[in-house]
Amino acid sequence: MSRLVVADAGPLIHLEQADVLSLLELTGEVLVPETVLDELEDGPTDVSELQFSVEQIDIDIDSVYPHLDPGEAAALVICIERDAVLLTDDMDARNTANEEGIEVHGSVGVVLYGYSQGALTEDTAKRTLRELKQDTSLYLSTPLIEHAIELVEFDNAGW
Repeated sequence: MSRLVVADAGPLIHLEQADVLSLLELTGEVLVPETVLDELEDGPTDVSELQFSVEQIDIDIDSVYPHLDPGEAAALVICIERDAVLLTDDMDARNTANEEGIEVHGSVGVVLYGYSQGALTEDTAKRTLRELKQDTSLYLSTPLIEHAIELVEFDNAGW
């Protein structure tokens, strides 16, 4: 049985900008909250090549996690309801997921997972990690990228 992973907008945007959006499909059955798709409608991110399902949340997500944007809150609610993994690049959403006991990974983790599954060579994984920092709208610290590259070099990149 495949694990369910729920993506908020961040990883969809950043992985698409780095031209590795298809790596998401390796992580499990991808689900995108309808709220997240609504957020992406106004921007340049194209997820049409990605295989995913869509789910609408029928609760007032603003009252559940008022400190998060609606897409992140919807993704968290689905993760709790469906015992899923959260994919987010937002620090507040990551912290909330950790508080809720939800497994959480971001764009860097998806690239590392892709490498651990043999979808990327060592050189491609390291180049993609650098591109996430340099060529996307995702803020990543240099020490974080250096650590991720070390994980690739020492073949310790899986989830």
